[in-house]
Amino acid sequence: MSSDIAARPKISAVLTLPVIVASLGYFVDVYDLLLFNIVRVPSLKDLGLSEAEISRIGAEIYNWQQAGLLIGGFMWGILGDRLGRRSVLFGSILTYSLANIACGFTNNVEVYSILRFIAGLGLAGELGAGITLIAEILPKELRGYGTSVVASVGLAGAIAAFFAVKLTDWRVAYFIGGGMGVILLILRINVLESIIFNKSLEKREKESVPWWTLFTNFSRLVRYLRCMGIGLPTYIVIGIYATFGNEFAKALNIPGEVQAGTCVLYTYIGIVTGDFFSGILSQWLRSRKKAILLMMAMTFSGVLWLIYGGINSESTLYICYAWLGFSIGYIAMFLTTTAEQFGTNLRATVTTSVANNVRATVLLTLPLFQFLKPEQGVLNAGAIVGAICFLLALLSLWKMEETYGKDLDYEEV
Repeated sequence: MSSDIAARPKISAVLTLPVIVASLGYFVDVYDLLLFNIVRVPSLKDLGLSEAEISRIGAEIYNWQQAGLLIGGFMWGILGDRLGRRSVLFGSILTYSLANIACGFTNNVEVYSILRFIAGLGLAGELGAGITLIAEILPKELRGYGTSVVASVGLAGAIAAFFAVKLTDWRVAYFIGGGMGVILLILRINVLESIIFNKSLEKREKESVPWWTLFTNFSRLVRYLRCMGIGLPTYIVIGIYATFGNEFAKALNIPGEVQAGTCVLYTYIGIVTGDFFSGILSQWLRSRKKAILLMMAMTFSGVLWLIYGGINSESTLYICYAWLGFSIGYIAMFLTTTAEQFGTNLRATVTTSVANNVRATVLLTLPLFQFLKPEQGVLNAGAIVGAICFLLALLSLWKMEETYGKDLDYEEV
């Protein structure tokens, strides 16, 4: 009896440490992911670029970062399924921490582009590997709680990035991000590998299921696309409604100068609380699908409020963005659902790549928004793109498997 009692703190620590480490890792991930967006203008201006060059070259550097995310999503996912989730947590944070520190020293636009590509590669592995590890380590009844903590702590990194830039200059902000990553790397030394992954590795045959069968096997492809689809509303809010908040404010004839950065800040404040709430909601409902559907409905109501609600003041607009942020706070939950949809031998590849592919959908939705704007105007263009995303999200959720409490100790064959 006494030995059981003595063992409990150790078991608790084994379960708690990965959650803490994954949470802090996502914090640094989001910090760095948004940092370039925040320091793009001041950093490029400091490098001697004109206003026109800042717009053009800034977009090019951002695209390099996005390319790194897309490539890294598959690269780290494949490595995670071959070498283990823990190896990705080490490799990804080391990559983007060193790239961050180097960004603080750069004096050359070409080098800056390469460093943001490398940072994107590193950032791509963080969230997917963390969610996969948490899903496999925590008891199935507690997964929702664990991932909600990861997301809510992690997304606070966005708020930290805003204040880091406000209180320091852009080079110091990069050093802070890189320094946090190096410290976190040391904390990860004691994190254990997933037992489910180790068992899977022992049982696995020499020829395991190749990652590309995600696209050649119809059942896997449908599951994969559904996992991406349910995440679409999250990044249309972040990538269009919040990022172009100043344009929506102008279209709504709101007096004063509304800053897009402030709209993004309020959105992320909402996301932090929403992501914590959604995990608890899924536990309470004992259903991932019902929780996601409810969060989608809340998001849809927020979009209707933004576009057709007659908002006429800055304060009301910021409240609306906070509501939208809270409503899309199911990012960690849809990734947990993604992890639960696939077997251990493909789980990291799917979760890591889906996380970054959903981020990258803005590369499709944004050009459509920009194409529609001249003829339809900002509000109607936003409504059309939103309608498409919500329709695809609902279709994706419709026949998706309910995975609450699902045993993850199985293989794709």
